[in-house]
Amino acid sequence: MQPTTLNGALPSDIEIVVVGGGLLGLCVAGFLAEEDREVAIIDAGRPDGTTTNAGSLHVQMQSRFLRLYPDQVPALEAGLHLYPKAVKFWFELQRHLDADFGLKASGGLMVAESREQLDFLAKKAERERSLGLDSKILDRDELDQIAPYLGPAVVGAELCADEGRLDALKANTALRRWVRRVGVMVTGETSVDRVSRDGGRFKLDTSRGTVRAATLVIAAGPGSLTLAEPFGLTLPVESEPLHMNITEPTDLFIGHLVQHADRMITVKQLSSGHVVIGGGWPADLSPSEDYAAVRLSSIIGNTSLAQHIVPAIGRLRIIRTWAGINTPTGGPGILGPIHGAPNAFLAIPGEAGYTLGPLSARLVADTVLGRRPTEDLAPFSPSRFR
Repeated sequence: MQPTTLNGALPSDIEIVVVGGGLLGLCVAGFLAEEDREVAIIDAGRPDGTTTNAGSLHVQMQSRFLRLYPDQVPALEAGLHLYPKAVKFWFELQRHLDADFGLKASGGLMVAESREQLDFLAKKAERERSLGLDSKILDRDELDQIAPYLGPAVVGAELCADEGRLDALKANTALRRWVRRVGVMVTGETSVDRVSRDGGRFKLDTSRGTVRAATLVIAAGPGSLTLAEPFGLTLPVESEPLHMNITEPTDLFIGHLVQHADRMITVKQLSSGHVVIGGGWPADLSPSEDYAAVRLSSIIGNTSLAQHIVPAIGRLRIIRTWAGINTPTGGPGILGPIHGAPNAFLAIPGEAGYTLGPLSARLVADTVLGRRPTEDLAPFSPSRFR
């Protein structure tokens, strides 16, 4: 199938339309097109794969989140088994595309700066091991053997061997090339203003005209809220603007995904030598809620904390800071068919969405194709929100 890119005009009628050109939308469209399905992606911005991820592949539960929202722990635990599978699926996708995502799964360290924090991590690690994760607690002497770059305030850490990182820029570039190579029609800067039924097909009124499709996949992140309303769904999604930083390249010295037991931080080093700093620091959302802008206080706070945890970062220049919009769901993702609306599907991965993205896309694509997905999607059903 020849690659197709739409510039301007939309197809008036197509087999499958995917609304949203983020990571999940790109992957769903690519998997479907590989099965010789006619697929178009429509995105309100630029269908670039992601703007919010700093390259973290999360697996272990976030200690800070567990403390703040203990009522949501059962829901988090119910989906925990997907995370190590999702990291492995990233490697499968990289091989399938014969691409270089800059993947590395050398483990993640959630560091503690007090005995109280380390005791909490120990209880968390014990629970995670019972749920199938490869996690253990390291004291400072053990940390010095594998992570001598950590600052003196760190007293210990939880090591989760399943975690890792990738280069989101490399991955997004490879995914965009793939979807075009397999024939997905892609158009950006086109908003979908209304979705309705037109006979046996879906009618999408967009800023560039009307599109009709036999099958609809909604993968529009926070934009999915209004698109799902005509189907009787009230989704618990919101726009969460976040920002990230990246340093100049240096010799490789950080071998893990580094997080904190009680503070917002992620630090990892790409194979290029650049250090990426993130962890959930807020950015500013535009009045139209369609883009995010960096916030000076977050740049200062985020980079200062990174230097505190990994002092050598203080010698590096920050060469770029950017912001994007995350889509939290307050629990498991929203994946699968919309009951009562034949041939309509939702694809929102939930927490750590970039980690879960390709695997979630594979599960949704298999459902669209009428296959039994490899995971039970009942806990992720959109019907939870009727």
